[in-house]
Amino acid sequence: MPARAVDVAFVLPPRERFAGEALPDTVARAFGRADRTRGDSGIETLFEVLPRGWPAAAVTRQADCGDAGDAMWLRADPAYVRADINGARLLAIGEMLALDAQATEALLRPLRPLFGDAGMPIDAGGPNAWYLRLQPGSPLPTFPSPDDALGTDLFEQMPQGPEGRRWRALMSEAQVLLHHSPVNADRLKRGLAPVNSIWFWGAGRLPDQVRTSYAAIHSLDATVHAFAQRAGAKTAPVESWSVPEADAAFDLRHARRLDGLCSGWIDPALAAIASKRIRTLRLLWADGERFELRRSQSLRVWKRPLRVLAERDDA
Repeated sequence: MPARAVDVAFVLPPRERFAGEALPDTVARAFGRADRTRGDSGIETLFEVLPRGWPAAAVTRQADCGDAGDAMWLRADPAYVRADINGARLLAIGEMLALDAQATEALLRPLRPLFGDAGMPIDAGGPNAWYLRLQPGSPLPTFPSPDDALGTDLFEQMPQGPEGRRWRALMSEAQVLLHHSPVNADRLKRGLAPVNSIWFWGAGRLPDQVRTSYAAIHSLDATVHAFAQRAGAKTAPVESWSVPEADAAFDLRHARRLDGLCSGWIDPALAAIASKRIRTLRLLWADGERFELRRSQSLRVWKRPLRVLAERDDA
């Protein structure tokens, strides 16, 4: 049992993922009595990054290799794209492809001349994390993060306009080179998704400062671990719920079932609020909705329970 009541945050998927699903009675009552606000969304809200931004490539490069320095970095992670009737869909990026060091080296070999000639050497900080070191002052379009890009139409997510033209061309050339790789022929024989594209994201330099108010951050995301380490917080995987010994945040964006989220995480946390082991529980939904729950809210008996998180759109 912690020596004092702690503050806890759950970073959660968008409420629309559970649209129309009924909340259990205990959760419905607590949510109905909670303080609700709107704010920034995403895992980034756990951190204060200066200068402001989310330079994931530089922060993970420093965690992987320790050589980020003052350079500009861009992730160019291995990816799997599948054609469908409406175009092409991005279905896997980075760790989802579970490459080993030997496969990564073979895949990168034909890509090195392409990106080297473009003035941006490519290498791997780990089998599933590939990096481009960019020239200072390189103009860059906006690149969607893997969370935003996965499952979407590839062409809708690719950078547009004059600045994006160069990057679309580089991606297309990389796709041609990867298509001919023996690694992909072997992966297909074993029933694995081929590495037939790359995905650019996370551009930036190493920030001057990263801070967080949480002593520990639990996540399955290596990028979150890298930012937490930069902020001096302890890191751990997301396993099962237990009341932390100090203020902590839990990255639950991967949750797919509302019943499991409630029974495994939210209900036990509400019990810890009632027993004064948790002072404040913050629920940070990816759509920007925020719930803040405290023990004193149990007195708000006039407030109606929140029966569903979001209404189902049947239009």
